[in-house]
Amino acid sequence: MFYKTLEIKLAKKAEYTHQHQNKRVLYYAAKRSTDIILSFLALILLLPLIIFISIKTKISSPGSIFYCQERMGFRGIPFTIYKFRSMYADAEKNGPQLSSNDDQRITTWGKIMRKWRLDEIPQLWNIIKGDMSLVGPRPERQFYTSQLIEIVPNYAALFLVKPGLTSSGMIEFGYASNITEMVERAQYDLAYVQKRSFFLDAAIILKTFFIIILGKGK
Repeated sequence: MFYKTLEIKLAKKAEYTHQHQNKRVLYYAAKRSTDIILSFLALILLLPLIIFISIKTKISSPGSIFYCQERMGFRGIPFTIYKFRSMYADAEKNGPQLSSNDDQRITTWGKIMRKWRLDEIPQLWNIIKGDMSLVGPRPERQFYTSQLIEIVPNYAALFLVKPGLTSSGMIEFGYASNITEMVERAQYDLAYVQKRSFFLDAAIILKTFFIIILGKGK
């Protein structure tokens, strides 16, 4: 009887694991499809705005239109992230620095872009390439992730999913201007990794949309 009961328990566990894996496969398939479709549509619809931002960025201050930087991605593999340049050229000539609300390195036009998250639009290309997703923890530089892993041991769990254009941390906390704030924001993203689902992703995208429309980007 004991062995029979054990067999039933193991069978149920195997069935649950199989169902859970199937749900995950469906979730990731739906997530990737949504990423590609929405990113392509956004690039097409936003093309006039992208052209305007490119011209405005070019004439607002000396330097390139786009800003490229290496960030840590899925499974800790580095990739190049793209943004519209919102700071003066050579803003980090003295080494990595986090930005703040009164950061003098940000151009006047850059502050406007950040307020409505316009500087993040080029990351739609990162999403199409597969480096990122619409929703996921915001990617950081190795300089900061190395420090965060020492402070928050389970921080490395964020590398289990693709980084995102928006995240729980960004809508609930916003930009971090120091390591302490980065640690606080990471708690939201760690919670996302545990609870992630298609409906949670949709909710985060919707909240992000309202933040952008209302110009509450931080």
